[in-house]
Amino acid sequence: MTRAVLIDCDPGIDDMMALLTACASPELELRGVTTVGGNVGIERTTRNARSVLALAGRGDVPVAAGAKRSLVRAVARHDSAHGDDGLGGIELPVPDGRPDRRPAAEFLAAAVEASTEPVALFAVGPLTNVALFYATYPDIAATLDRLVVMGGSIGPGNITPAAEFNVWFDPEAAYRVLAEPDVAVPTTLVPLDVTRRTGLGEADLARLAAAGPIGGYAARALGGYRHGAGPAIPVHDAVAVLSVMHPELMTVRRATVQVETGLGPGRGATLVDLRPEAAPAEGVDATPVDVGVVPTVDVVVDADSRAVVEALLDRVTRLDRR
Repeated sequence: MTRAVLIDCDPGIDDMMALLTACASPELELRGVTTVGGNVGIERTTRNARSVLALAGRGDVPVAAGAKRSLVRAVARHDSAHGDDGLGGIELPVPDGRPDRRPAAEFLAAAVEASTEPVALFAVGPLTNVALFYATYPDIAATLDRLVVMGGSIGPGNITPAAEFNVWFDPEAAYRVLAEPDVAVPTTLVPLDVTRRTGLGEADLARLAAAGPIGGYAARALGGYRHGAGPAIPVHDAVAVLSVMHPELMTVRRATVQVETGLGPGRGATLVDLRPEAAPAEGVDATPVDVGVVPTVDVVVDADSRAVVEALLDRVTRLDRR
């Protein structure tokens, strides 16, 4: 059994690992990739996505570029942790051909509508494209099997003391998707609290590098990730992909999520309300579409971090064993 998936991303080193993981997983049928401005600008995220797919032997997967900036207030900087090129300075060949000419939201709608089976959407960058998809094609968006978001934080952030980068880059879009979606899409949030604890050490990088050329590129990119989070190198976005394939490794709780869209120091913060009274009982609709009603989100609050890393290494090294 395979699961049809789409990935919206802003590559980004951890996005690279998410794409490689998806390409190496027979359980997933990757139908397309959309890009958004975030870790680097939209031209570079689009080139990076196409290059990573070509590296994985999946140059056939279509890539469509989306929003280059946030919906309301443009940010003054990208995420320097990934280097100027977004991939830690590694040189990947530019693939042949061109990106799909459709804007990301239109591409997502067409891909979901054309599918004969439910489609899951992984959103591992700022949520601008997803917000536009929800707003422009709500009836099609409502047929998604699930939305899996890497973003937000229950505790401290990583781009500011309050905010995780993906949400901080476009808080209005995150609010639209997580707090007031107006479409009933089952949603999973994989926050920074879990992903920053799921990191690769030196031995893991050596294992990747020894696997072959694809693993070698991945190891070099990760080695250039200036994440500032300690000796282990987090792979935030890959954890979101693995959360679907290995739910047994995740601890999930239902919660409501609010997003701070003000202009103060808390801008981009996510308020994850895990109190039992904040979530409806099992069997009750968790994704109301009434304006002003905050839907329930499945939040990953813990994970077997070492087992997740092992799953990632097993999958990515498969690409060199084909």
